[in-house]
Amino acid sequence: MTILVTGSAGHLGEAILRTLRRRGSAARGVDLKASPFTDAVGSIVDPGFVRAQMDGIAAVIHTATLHKPHVATHSKQAFVDTNVTGTLNLLEAADAAGVTSFVFTSTTSAFGSQLRPEAGQAAVWVTEELPSVPKNIYGTTKLMAENLCELFFRERGLPVVVLRTSRFFPEDDDDPAMRSAYPLDNAQANELLYRRLDISDAVSAHLLAVERASKIGFGRYIVSATSPFTKHHLAALARDAASLVRELYPDCAHLYAAHGWRLFGEIDRVYVNARARRELGWHPEFDFAWVLNSLREGRDFRSTLAREVGAKGYHDTPFDDGPYPVAT
Repeated sequence: MTILVTGSAGHLGEAILRTLRRRGSAARGVDLKASPFTDAVGSIVDPGFVRAQMDGIAAVIHTATLHKPHVATHSKQAFVDTNVTGTLNLLEAADAAGVTSFVFTSTTSAFGSQLRPEAGQAAVWVTEELPSVPKNIYGTTKLMAENLCELFFRERGLPVVVLRTSRFFPEDDDDPAMRSAYPLDNAQANELLYRRLDISDAVSAHLLAVERASKIGFGRYIVSATSPFTKHHLAALARDAASLVRELYPDCAHLYAAHGWRLFGEIDRVYVNARARRELGWHPEFDFAWVLNSLREGRDFRSTLAREVGAKGYHDTPFDDGPYPVAT
């Protein structure tokens, strides 16, 4: 089975192709940018280019997208062209070619304004049942693309799995307050408690989705590191998250102090991956317990794959005020 991977020069696309090639699996990468993992350079906005890539393809993993950091540098039309029309082109071509599995990389940003509780309220328990209220063009176009995926399953029977991934990028946070308050490693380690995903676990979820799509038909899953929190913790997370984490992990305070790290005082949401673990058979490895074990053993808590792929950035132009031109 040959798998077509879009966005092959990006973080996730490269990680998937690295993994497939090491397994000896047949795969083809496409992207706007040339890279060691890009077999064909072109745009998914071009339907002719997309159709030409489908010869001999049995499965599609669609990771190509304009991301949240592009909101400040790209027009809304560009987001619609890439994230919506590009996805439509791929769905049309995949259906015409008889593809048996289509996996779409979406984002927890599709939940949008639902992810932040009102002042004084408990943290949000985020499952697939939470309604989506996107707050920018990025989340809006990803949700539109998800709906196209579901439409192609209902109308044409194309098996599609949508994976709403939490943040797995290695770059600095887009929030300048976060960048100034916490070292990068410290912040990303904290995020594995509730809203982050190692790219190795992201890859395993995508490959399982390829295998399971025909049986599932259509499914939408949150893909994030397994959180230690339960619904009973939500009020405490909004009030004093650090104390709760120290209670759950008694040696955390010592390990963090040895590295000069700090826990977050408040946590506003918890991504729940139970459905993905149950229905995809997914077993994410990299969570907060992994972080603490890594600190004990003096090693990087990121996976080997994450270190190999590294940071790519989102813009060709450097900015004076951080990695992004404006807060997004």
